[in-house]
Amino acid sequence: MFTGLVLGMGRIEAADNRGTETRFRIKAMFDLRDIEAGESIAVNGVCLTVEIFGDNWFTCYASGETLSVTSLGGLKIGSTVNLERALAMGDRFGGHIVSGHVDCLAHVAEIRPSGQSKIYKLSFDAAHGKYVIPKGSITLDGISLTVNDCAPTWLEVNIIPETQKVTTIAGWIPGTVVNMETDVIGKYVERMVTPWVGETAKDTSKTGITMEYLRKNGF
Repeated sequence: MFTGLVLGMGRIEAADNRGTETRFRIKAMFDLRDIEAGESIAVNGVCLTVEIFGDNWFTCYASGETLSVTSLGGLKIGSTVNLERALAMGDRFGGHIVSGHVDCLAHVAEIRPSGQSKIYKLSFDAAHGKYVIPKGSITLDGISLTVNDCAPTWLEVNIIPETQKVTTIAGWIPGTVVNMETDVIGKYVERMVTPWVGETAKDTSKTGITMEYLRKNGF
């Protein structure tokens, strides 16, 4: 599990493409200590496993499935990526719950200034719009952000100067493709309540969400 608080950026030093699969060698552009084989590191929001490692570098493997649903296939030697190590027990939890499993690709549609910040508008497939809410959490290329405004096919986020400085967002331009992960809590709630609403309810006496149902299920 991750929190969407990027530790720093890394640079792609090698991308060994083998058919539909790729093995990356990534050099951290910050002090990345005590790497362990088998640990999880989020690369642009995608949970990958460390294979071998050295002084501030590591390799990781991206399967055909991973490349088909994320933007990692577009990485080239010299590309920069956002890096975050998995959350350790007792760490400060400053972002939100991030699984590292990308839901869809979003496209940067518009960038406009807002004081020292910048407003980024991104478009995405309408199938994921129900999980995006105003002032809710969203993960874009591994960065935990707050949704300023949204509709079924787009959202806007406000990027402060610090985030511009320490992540790859500074390089985003209209047309940039980014990995998007919606809030996992919303997906679990949907799965829990779906059998109790509408025509899918097995017990016709419980075709709606009531206060009693919410109390019994811990809400």
